[in-house]
Amino acid sequence: MVDQKIYDLCQGDKTVSSELAKSPGDAPEDIAKRLYGDEREEILHDDQFKDYSISDEDLERAFQCGKWGPTRPSKLFLQVFHDSLRPLAGDPLCGMVSPPLLGGYGVNPLTIIGPLPDICRHMSNCIARAEKEVFLATNYWMNSDASKLITDSFRELSRRAGERGEKAVVKLMYDRGNPKQVFNNHQYVPESLFVGAAVNIPPLSEMPHIDLEVVNFHRPIFGTFHSKFMVVDRKIAIISSNNIQDNDNLEMMTHLEGSIVDSFYDLSILCWHNAFHPPLPQSQNPAAKGEIPSFQIHLHKTMFDENGVFKNSTAQIFPTTGTEHDRLRNDEANRGPGLGGKDSEETSEGGNLSKVVQIGNQTRLPEHTGDDPHWDPDIAAEVKRAQSVLSSKEGESRMQAVTRHLNTTLQKDTKGNAPECEPGEEMVTMIPLPIHDPVPMAMVNRKPWGAPNHSCVHVPQNEAWLSAIRNAERTVFIQTPNLNAEPLIPAIIAACKRGIDIYYYVCLGYNDAGELLPFQGGNNEFISHKLYQSLNEEEKKRLHIFNYVAKDQTKPIHNSKKQRSCHIKLLIADEHLGVQGNGNQDTQSWYHSLETNVMIDSPAICAAWAEGLRRNQNTHIYGAVSPEDGCWHDEDGKQAEGAIGNEPGYFSWLKGITGAIARVQGAGGF
Repeated sequence: MVDQKIYDLCQGDKTVSSELAKSPGDAPEDIAKRLYGDEREEILHDDQFKDYSISDEDLERAFQCGKWGPTRPSKLFLQVFHDSLRPLAGDPLCGMVSPPLLGGYGVNPLTIIGPLPDICRHMSNCIARAEKEVFLATNYWMNSDASKLITDSFRELSRRAGERGEKAVVKLMYDRGNPKQVFNNHQYVPESLFVGAAVNIPPLSEMPHIDLEVVNFHRPIFGTFHSKFMVVDRKIAIISSNNIQDNDNLEMMTHLEGSIVDSFYDLSILCWHNAFHPPLPQSQNPAAKGEIPSFQIHLHKTMFDENGVFKNSTAQIFPTTGTEHDRLRNDEANRGPGLGGKDSEETSEGGNLSKVVQIGNQTRLPEHTGDDPHWDPDIAAEVKRAQSVLSSKEGESRMQAVTRHLNTTLQKDTKGNAPECEPGEEMVTMIPLPIHDPVPMAMVNRKPWGAPNHSCVHVPQNEAWLSAIRNAERTVFIQTPNLNAEPLIPAIIAACKRGIDIYYYVCLGYNDAGELLPFQGGNNEFISHKLYQSLNEEEKKRLHIFNYVAKDQTKPIHNSKKQRSCHIKLLIADEHLGVQGNGNQDTQSWYHSLETNVMIDSPAICAAWAEGLRRNQNTHIYGAVSPEDGCWHDEDGKQAEGAIGNEPGYFSWLKGITGAIARVQGAGGF
């Protein structure tokens, strides 16, 4: 249950961000010590997490620990939120947000599911449109086409701020290992370093109307700063799966507005740790007291019909093949209330993205790139441009257009082999949502843990994931590059045994070498085989494991080829509770990295995510692995080229050394 200590923490009227507003020159770490103590207990032990029973009284107490505004969370959401609070008994800041701000509310005007540059394009537009401040956090920043989109937006922000006669404040955080971090985890980065070839941020002379400050954060040995988020003007929060570098990944980003932005703001301040020079100009302007900026723009409404929803929903994340039991589950996944409080019958099953395709087909617009920027004034204009670029050119099929779009800088010559997609199945990477009422949201993060052990496992992120699986009544869907975290395996087995359908998508060979190191859990095929071996024949029917297959492909491509990989991190339970963010389902994310994730409670938003996931990959069509050995096979029974299989060998740890080095260099993919 939520004990009195946790309850009092969440009911408090002071947070690190509210206190910083009163004393903007103070270091956030000093404020945190004043509020929550200097000697916080580092870890909680397993014997404190044996009883997971939750009474109605516990749920009400969990409800009182959040600031839900006009919303009322579902039972499942409160169960998960309740369990995510329990680690605060040891360290009130193990979730990297002041306890009173862990639960809030918000809206989701836009989600992106597509190649990494699509997300950086939206980030760059948000930066250019900023009025006062930007806080951008990423795990790895590498000089690249992706980073050029961001640095160009810095220049554009500076130009616009100059026209207003103002200076904008920009804070940037990343993790690039530095020996000095042994003594000080948070290293200020001087201009002489960030203008270097590896990072290539413009010199301050090229951005005269920006006050830029950069911090490099890592907690040795293994406490990676793995977070990837951005806060703009304390009005917009963006959380994504991607780093700022070029790669072949399919990624996911969620744009959020509402009181949850204050939670991200508090997170930003705690991550920064040091005093701000200059201070944050929006520290005294909470998002909870303002409007929803994207929904104030008339053009946002033009993307939807007169009811404020898309028509002819095909929102379905689960495969249509399989048993009658599976199909019934699929039908349930399609049902649910539409946005704006209308029920499913009134909204014709929710919304699909066919109208976005039509919008993109109406005109031909140039792509927004680092070499040729085209700034858009709002989300509606961005969606129109993005779908225009993704539409077929003269003499080009729909699938050839998809291949063109997926072939970014690293894999320009990859050939697609998938058949033409049917109308209603076109790829749509920018997924706008109609104007809708706020929904419950919560932060389920974890603090960094540098020690080379697995002691720091009971954190909000992990407890939330386990609780969602434990309390789901119908389905759990997971997409992640790797799935091998030790506590997750028995949770999945137990869910299948009690009748829950578990669907999970992983990426074939994603950083196999690193996952084969001792105590890292093993590669994806090894784990899937282990899971199937733990179930009887009837239980195996409830476990559906797939290897990622790109939209233009008919088979998985091993990550070592750097042609078509997936880096999305998402969990959806019972079609209405979603957890999206930075955390992988692997050993590193479960035990060590600083991770950021947002939990939402909305059938409509989860349906929109499901629609985008299904449209933008072919995993559900071609990616199923065999329950016999946990491996993917082609029509001739052969595994994909480069696949290690479910028996990597006694000396697999030698391969792991290569993977570990690649991770440190930023090439292994976090």
